[in-house]
Amino acid sequence: MKIVVLLKEVPDTYGDRKLDLETGLADRGASDAVVDEIGERALEVALAYADKTDDTEVSILTMAPEGATASIRKGLGMGAGSAVHVIDSGLIGADLGQTAEVLAAALRQESFDLVLAGNESTDGATGMLPVMLAELLQVPNLTNLSEVRIEADKISGTRASDDCAIEVTSSLPAVVSITEALPDARFPNFKGIMAAKKKPLETKSLNDLGIDPTDMTPARSIMLEVAERPARAAGVKVTDDGTAAAQLATFLADNQLV
Repeated sequence: MKIVVLLKEVPDTYGDRKLDLETGLADRGASDAVVDEIGERALEVALAYADKTDDTEVSILTMAPEGATASIRKGLGMGAGSAVHVIDSGLIGADLGQTAEVLAAALRQESFDLVLAGNESTDGATGMLPVMLAELLQVPNLTNLSEVRIEADKISGTRASDDCAIEVTSSLPAVVSITEALPDARFPNFKGIMAAKKKPLETKSLNDLGIDPTDMTPARSIMLEVAERPARAAGVKVTDDGTAAAQLATFLADNQLV
């Protein structure tokens, strides 16, 4: 079985995250870049299955700038056997639809039995990429799984909601997205880090994928305006001089909080 895991490099959630006010794109230099944790959890699901199942190949796929190599090597250090890194200047500012088209083209070239991804990234947080990929690849899609059970010819799992837990099953090939209910990812050990340096990491451009940028579907979302987030204003301070209760009630009423 071949499992392809989608990894995404994102701005560190513990650092400043800003937009470039001229382009409307994320300012990648404003904070450190890290592998999105939900993608690491998806990789852990694949590796845990590979640990106990012979003839299982785990590969990483990412679409990212050139500087993402270190993040990909981290995934290889965790235990993935190979990686494909899609890099092309024509993809700068690609929207969700264009990203899905490119990743689908890469997956068709790779061939796969199962695609694993996080349910949503910490930067875009759209939660739509796995669904769009499944549509483009014309394969089943199981979304937001809090439990995953992989078998030789099918995959099943639990999708939790506010009111119930739904058991879902699909034949393979399929695209599956998982939630943070799945286990934390393992840490790369020294042996894995050293081995990662020798594992295949193939870079592909749009041309390698057989995509002419002029033939790509135009961006479906357009940034009309971007502005710096305003500085946080000072709060209202209530001094108890005997009228604090009245002041608080008035504040809540004025701000439609009661």
